[in-house]
Amino acid sequence: MIKINQKIDKPLDHKTECLILPCAEEKKPSGNLKTIDQALNGAITQAFENKRFEGKPNQTLLLNCSGSLKADNLLLIGLGKTKDATAETFCRASATAAKLAESSNFKSASVDMSCLDTITKGKTGLYGELAGAIAEGAGLALYHFDEYKSRDEKDDPPSRVEKLTLLPASKSRTAAVDKSIARAEKIVSAVYSARDLISHPGNTATPTYLANHARKMARKNKITCKVLDKKEMEKLGMGALLGVSRGSHEPPALIVLEYFGTSKKKAPTVIVGKGVTFDTGGISLKPPASMDEMKMDMSGAATTLATLQAVSSLKLPINVIGIVAAAENMPGGSAIKPGDILKSMSGKTIEVLNTDAEGRLVLADALCYAQRYNPKEVIDLATLTGAVLMALGHQAAAVLGNNPAMIARLKEAGDATGERVWELPLWEEYEKATKSEIADLKNIASPGVGAGTIMGAAFLKPFAGEQPWTHIDIAGTAWGFDKPYTTKGPSGYGVRLLIKYLEQHKR
Repeated sequence: MIKINQKIDKPLDHKTECLILPCAEEKKPSGNLKTIDQALNGAITQAFENKRFEGKPNQTLLLNCSGSLKADNLLLIGLGKTKDATAETFCRASATAAKLAESSNFKSASVDMSCLDTITKGKTGLYGELAGAIAEGAGLALYHFDEYKSRDEKDDPPSRVEKLTLLPASKSRTAAVDKSIARAEKIVSAVYSARDLISHPGNTATPTYLANHARKMARKNKITCKVLDKKEMEKLGMGALLGVSRGSHEPPALIVLEYFGTSKKKAPTVIVGKGVTFDTGGISLKPPASMDEMKMDMSGAATTLATLQAVSSLKLPINVIGIVAAAENMPGGSAIKPGDILKSMSGKTIEVLNTDAEGRLVLADALCYAQRYNPKEVIDLATLTGAVLMALGHQAAAVLGNNPAMIARLKEAGDATGERVWELPLWEEYEKATKSEIADLKNIASPGVGAGTIMGAAFLKPFAGEQPWTHIDIAGTAWGFDKPYTTKGPSGYGVRLLIKYLEQHKR
């Protein structure tokens, strides 16, 4: 992971391979940019006049300083209009600049933060938030997963930006910047952890692998971890989760993480993650195209584990329980079949009409188990439906639940972090459509009902309890979530969303 520090230095005097200068949208250079432009004999003014750079959001201009500055190169990155600038603006801009610096083979870069004083107008808290966004954006953007690549020793190693230096304008800002860097590094580390888990292929990241990862992470972060095996789940009557795993040689696992940052008498937030480590669809086999991506069907689990890691490393003064229902969905000889009936931990029976609607089955038992903690609120995350892509594409996750205030707070956190959620309705008519004629529930609606994402949540609602509950369908954002701070493949979506939610509303 990139090393981030800070240094008090003037842009004109700072020695670096690449000086990154965030710039507001304007008609001509002003402030620090004007001073640097003069040192570069008007090169920036010329770029403005030729409309090669105007400071528009994420617009870039890379200039060789040719000895005119102490910096070898200058990279301008646009912020858009000052009045519209938010932490997400800086996160995206920093990520864009970091990726360009790396593709230009720079090993280190520095960010001049003079513009923050103008934008924050002396507000130390806001200054720290924006500084943190710069650190977070760069860190998130420079993620790489090279574990399975082999290279000949003679091959040149890939170029990586190894160090980022933030340049606050005055010493009065250093304490806020230090605090922001420390927080950003913990968030980035957690997101990296989620991305790594999702990147591993299904023959590595089995339910057992997730359980062992959880144990190691818990020991490192002083979190209590327990893993329920098949026999323990059988005693609890978890027929839905166990049913999904029946066709696989890999044993299932229910992973439970307990973090207590305040009195244990206070009810916890419970986060539940779907952990289907590979999803073939079971007997209702998926088409072969892109099935390799189904290693990401445990993204909800990865987000849950990584969020607990971040909560602990940030020492949030709240209680959080993480529950991961881990299984592999395979079409083996003992696999469940369409038409089979399973009995869940809650006692409710489920008619399985499609074995590829397995995520809601493993979540049903996990949500029921969550009630043991008498939770203050429950949030589940799952790559549950392809239908969410039809509704929202890769731009936002769907959120549904029984508590409008909770959904509103999640939307607020999503807007702040760029990990947006959009509410879909959960009306009584949808719940009625989950009723089976021969069992209590059926795992998919009858043909013609449609609303696949909503129907997934409607199925889960009876298992979720009476406390505030939200279901977040991340099938469109866990993979292919195209933002400047993400890379191809796994995004780690949900970690930043949940941490912001928990930080803003801790009590």
